[in-house]
Amino acid sequence: MTRRRMLQLQPWLYRLLLPESRHSLRQRLLIILLVPLMLLLVFNSLITYAGALIYSNRVHDDSLTSDALTLQQMLATQDPDGRISPQARFLLEYDPGGHNYYSYFSVRSARHGLLAGNNTLQPPAGLGRLSDVPRLYDVHLGHRSLRAASVTMPNTRDPGDILTVTVAETLRDRHLVARQILLLSIPAQAVLILAVFLLVWFGVRTGLRQLDPLSARLALREHDLSPIGETGVPVEILPLTRTIDELFARLRNMLALQERFIADAAHQLRTPLAGLRVHAERAQAHPDPATVSDSLQHIRQLIERANRTSSQLLALTRAQSTEPDAAAATRLDLAELIPDLVRRRVHEALAAGIDLGYDGPAEPQWIEADSHTLQELLDNLIDNGLRYAGRGASMTITLAREDANICLGVEDNGPGVPDEWLARLGERFFRVPGCRAEGSGLGLAIVQRIAERHHGNVRYRSGDAGGFRVEVRFPAT
Repeated sequence: MTRRRMLQLQPWLYRLLLPESRHSLRQRLLIILLVPLMLLLVFNSLITYAGALIYSNRVHDDSLTSDALTLQQMLATQDPDGRISPQARFLLEYDPGGHNYYSYFSVRSARHGLLAGNNTLQPPAGLGRLSDVPRLYDVHLGHRSLRAASVTMPNTRDPGDILTVTVAETLRDRHLVARQILLLSIPAQAVLILAVFLLVWFGVRTGLRQLDPLSARLALREHDLSPIGETGVPVEILPLTRTIDELFARLRNMLALQERFIADAAHQLRTPLAGLRVHAERAQAHPDPATVSDSLQHIRQLIERANRTSSQLLALTRAQSTEPDAAAATRLDLAELIPDLVRRRVHEALAAGIDLGYDGPAEPQWIEADSHTLQELLDNLIDNGLRYAGRGASMTITLAREDANICLGVEDNGPGVPDEWLARLGERFFRVPGCRAEGSGLGLAIVQRIAERHHGNVRYRSGDAGGFRVEVRFPAT
């Protein structure tokens, strides 16, 4: 039985022997071992029977040869004319075991034909020369299969004549002896296999106890997400413990992101909430229309600021949380996607007094990316330019192929960023000192994380026209 067939049979055996929904690893191992052991017992029984039959055939062939030689000697010393005495006939047909098997004999003359015995028992073809060595062969007599031995001798009463002495017997006794040997060996083999199975059961039970210290160590943990490590862990369990360690690492990252998000949200929303309270108290203290209108205007601005800050915090958390989903990543043509995304922001650029344009190749530029997060990256870069470039400035989105990378650039001719602050861009909540435009300091941090998720990198430098330029390089496909 092939290994594939064995694997196909295992679920059936599990359902038969383990009907419960929760299976035991020990029982699974024992069942997997029990089936080959049972098959080994059957296979060993077949081999034993075959060996016993070969041994029985050899013993009976020797006995049959001895009978043929004995009959030849009897004919040579007593009845050279081929006649068989009643005593000799009795000895030939006598079954000492009482198994009621049949034996046959015949004595034939080359000149005179059958002299004694069974007329249907024919000698083998080609047996015409004198020989003292009996010839063994298989013969069929009616519906019975026989094993025969033939030997030749000279006829002393008729010089030149040859007598052929043939003795044959059925195969029943041979198979009976083989079955007896098999029945004697099966109990010993069964006991041996049972002993092996008990040893395997003991070994599996003892081996699985090595997991007890690991289980106890994990049971003592409450909020500890540190790695399990490989100390004291069996080699076979290492893939499982490494997977658990990876899960713990992801959980630690998620908890760290959650704590960081809560801390950042509390830090960033404290000022807008405090401002909302101040202006609400101001409107209540001075209910004249001018004061109330001014307070409501400030409240609206603070709400917009809080809304943008919370949105940026959520976007940053999503960018930092996990690796990109393989199902969401598709093959994108940036030469088609980027102009479409820029076109959607033209009306905002016109409202901010900024000339927004695009410059890129016409041929396809393919990368593996998620279109939603890529749109979020470009939106943050454009928002950064609209917020800090100033009215009357121009901003250009460029796309170019650089060896094995595709470079997405966003450049404006605004006031730019001093060189000493370029290295800190991309940090959370960092804003260039002296900048009066409102912002959360999260836009470039989001860009940095999204680029890292797509195996890209971000570079900040001064623009060719004296403004500010951001370059994001993605590996091309």
